[in-house]
Amino acid sequence: MTSTIQEEVDRNYEAFVKILPQILPVHRDRFALMKNGEILGYFSTMEDAREAAGMVIKDRLFSIQQVTDAPLGMGFYTNAVVIN
Repeated sequence: MTSTIQEEVDRNYEAFVKILPQILPVHRDRFALMKNGEILGYFSTMEDAREAAGMVIKDRLFSIQQVTDAPLGMGFYTNAVVIN
């Protein structure tokens, strides 16, 4: 399961980085809920994104990316959430 989670996070992050320059002006500081390399929606808080994921993503594999150009830690902020 861990490799499946990492693959989902990696796929989503790669797609996110490519589209970030286009979405940044419109969605700055919001949280993008991602699945299979696609953004499913933007949310004001991480908790809102997590709740939405719990309602619509049956396999519970997704990631949440903050739409920002401010580097945090080792690059852009990324957070993978797995709900059991």
